[in-house]
Amino acid sequence: MSLKCGIVGLPNVGKSTLFNCLSNAKAQSANFPFCTIEPNIGMITVPDDRLIALEKIDHPAKVIPATIEIVDIAGLVKGASKGEGLGNKFLAHIRETDAIIHVLRCFDDDNVTHISTEIDPVRDKEIIDMELQLKDLETIENRIAKYQKQTKNANDKDAKKALALSLKYKEILEQSKSARVLELTNEEKIIAKDFFLLTNKPVLYVCNVDENSAVNGNKYVDAVKEAIKDEDAELLIIAAATESDIAELETFEERQMFLEDIGLKESGLTKLIHSAYKLLNLETYFTTGADETRAWTFTKGTKAPQAAGIIHSDFERGFIRAEVIKYDTYVKLGSEHACREAGKIAIEGKDYVVQDGDILHFRFNV
Repeated sequence: MSLKCGIVGLPNVGKSTLFNCLSNAKAQSANFPFCTIEPNIGMITVPDDRLIALEKIDHPAKVIPATIEIVDIAGLVKGASKGEGLGNKFLAHIRETDAIIHVLRCFDDDNVTHISTEIDPVRDKEIIDMELQLKDLETIENRIAKYQKQTKNANDKDAKKALALSLKYKEILEQSKSARVLELTNEEKIIAKDFFLLTNKPVLYVCNVDENSAVNGNKYVDAVKEAIKDEDAELLIIAAATESDIAELETFEERQMFLEDIGLKESGLTKLIHSAYKLLNLETYFTTGADETRAWTFTKGTKAPQAAGIIHSDFERGFIRAEVIKYDTYVKLGSEHACREAGKIAIEGKDYVVQDGDILHFRFNV
């Protein structure tokens, strides 16, 4: 499945530096606002030690990790919802993403300009929040007008439900709150998908700090934590400039030594990718053999036929059964043959809910 995360933030907070670390596609990183005009798009691989273990067992011709599409979106300014800066173009790019990675500047450096005179990540966050909320309020007001017409001229039950939800969102947005804070019923969640609200997207706040603050954060990070405590959002601390230095090192061993020297067990980028997975409720299953070992991304709670459809639509359409081996069992016994001999391959039907780490073989007929 395709996953797209958009990196957003005010100009010169470190978005493009972070993007360059994440992706082989290099965005221009310069010390002036709007150095990124068109959204830069790159594909990043998802680190997973389980793939390495499976490769050692099966010695496949190729190994294919899961991937995430990452988009570096041009810096936003106050007034974007009314067309200031890149305005609606910026907002349209956000609308196309599945999740938002919101970068906040949490470091002091006189050599790196800021769009404002003072470093204040909470203020920066509120500027972007407000612009997204204003755009969502405009969307909701248009929806309300549409549904009021539909309910006035006909006894349209679906329109009545959509109107009721629209009014709830309007009340939340007028309080300068994001749509995601509204608690919804399962039925309302289905209706809300058609609204395409910007502030309904899951968000990961990335506090971009100096190297000395990479482990424990600083006063700016503490302020952000306090500001988002009531939000359904994740927070991550990353020193983007340091990550850029790590990315330039050639070997895994060199990168690990660098991390140990600054007191980190893993890179901030690895944490970011895993946080993005968690943000979107994603998990991984594997297919493995002599030809290929591959990681496949699916949404938690997916049943076997739909998981098969991620590989090819024919697999879902003609699904018969799934042969399931648990990852730990596969690694312990050392081969599919050994798992089969030990009776450790489960035969599951259409109602089986795929689990993270499952090794799957699908039987189908079309």
